[in-house]
Amino acid sequence: MLFVCYPKCTTCQKARKWLAENDVEYIERHIVENNPSYEELKEWHKISKLPLKKFFNTSGMLYREMQLKDKLPSMDEDEMLKLLATNGMLVKRPLLVSDDKVLVGFKAAEWEELLS
Repeated sequence: MLFVCYPKCTTCQKARKWLAENDVEYIERHIVENNPSYEELKEWHKISKLPLKKFFNTSGMLYREMQLKDKLPSMDEDEMLKLLATNGMLVKRPLLVSDDKVLVGFKAAEWEELLS
């Protein structure tokens, strides 16, 4: 499993702790130092079956500064993926990625259900 996170993020810290407590093996990746690529995001979006908007860090400063709340509705999927690939701070975190599952954000009950 790939655990994509921002180490200073408290939600990511909770998720890391949960992974340790549940003996889940993973490879950690710093989302800012190694931002997900367009191709990765496209694949993860497909696997997740979530609306692409769920991949945006809507509570982030960059999201607000760029006024994406107003801009996203008029963007197509390709434009959104390209935008997400430009900066890890735009991507909701943490992400937990396996061959057939992608979890966006951390909710312990959701992770438990999908990983059991």
